[in-house]
Amino acid sequence: MVFGFMAAKLVYAAAELRIADLLAEGPRTTAELAEPTAAGAASLRRLMRGLAGLGVVAETDPDRFELTELGTPLRDSAPDSARSLVTMLCGPENWRSWGELVPSLRNGESGWERAHGMTWVEYYERNPEQSATFNKAMSEHTRGAAPGILAAAGLSRFRTVVDVGGGDGTLLAEALRAEQGLQGVLFDLASGLESAAETLAAAGVAERCRAVPGDFFASVPKGADAYLLKQVIHDWDDDEAIAILRNVREAMVPGARVLIAERMLPELAGPADAQSLLVDVLMLVVTGGRERTEREFHALLEAAGLELSRLSEPLAPFDYRVIEATAAAVTPRTTAAGSGATPGRRPIPSIVPGEA
Repeated sequence: MVFGFMAAKLVYAAAELRIADLLAEGPRTTAELAEPTAAGAASLRRLMRGLAGLGVVAETDPDRFELTELGTPLRDSAPDSARSLVTMLCGPENWRSWGELVPSLRNGESGWERAHGMTWVEYYERNPEQSATFNKAMSEHTRGAAPGILAAAGLSRFRTVVDVGGGDGTLLAEALRAEQGLQGVLFDLASGLESAAETLAAAGVAERCRAVPGDFFASVPKGADAYLLKQVIHDWDDDEAIAILRNVREAMVPGARVLIAERMLPELAGPADAQSLLVDVLMLVVTGGRERTEREFHALLEAAGLELSRLSEPLAPFDYRVIEATAAAVTPRTTAAGSGATPGRRPIPSIVPGEA
């Protein structure tokens, strides 16, 4: 486990230098890789042999390397590409934040804020290049999660679904492709919707979906019979999460449903839950949010005027659960802390980070 960071950084270096793309057309020597990567051949050979030890590439002859099946998702153009996810999670922005883990544990401030002097939202707003990598990383992850989430959500029973915080529309596009009778509303900040038209057009569903810019701390589009939130709630503390869910509750028509796709922590932690537990610490370090147990989700929903009606089994490959909720008869007036105060508004980026 202690040596794990070394493997992560080797894979990051391969992604940053686009090694997989360079090997896509066939094996190369380190001398052939050195010029396009702007790396020294001698040091690059050591990286390549380290990657061979991890199974990302194979050394077929002395100093000659080819891409393996394991390394293929590091190609930028691969259908299952994870390159942006790797560069986002293991790149300098996140890496510096993890260096602040112990101080963060001591004072409650996120590691990201300590490392960068601003929240992750503010950072991505001010750095368009890093923001683009982040948004692409979230789309890469969503492609893998979408089949399980959509199967569990059962969207065929609805006429209109609002994807709240849906970014470029990757998840909603998959939903509309699967359900030909469904209409969609893609809701996010204007900056988060920049690639939405391209995504929806490529999926052939643009005519059944409209993109609506906005801030879910202010309001959510009204009148749909389903509201989908994938990896939105885990990015915020309880008061902020309740504020988002209350705005969804206010937008719902009678009989509407809320469909929340999130990991769910166990009441007692153990090795079988390692992935979700590590992502919970990732949220502490980066966003100040958290993963939650089933009991904690019940409390959030109740405080927002919602009640849990159905819970899916963990869904491959990331163990998401689909939490379905309906409007409760009475909407409580207090936050989780019981203060009755309205949480301060903060804008959100296009979609929520969280894979390790």
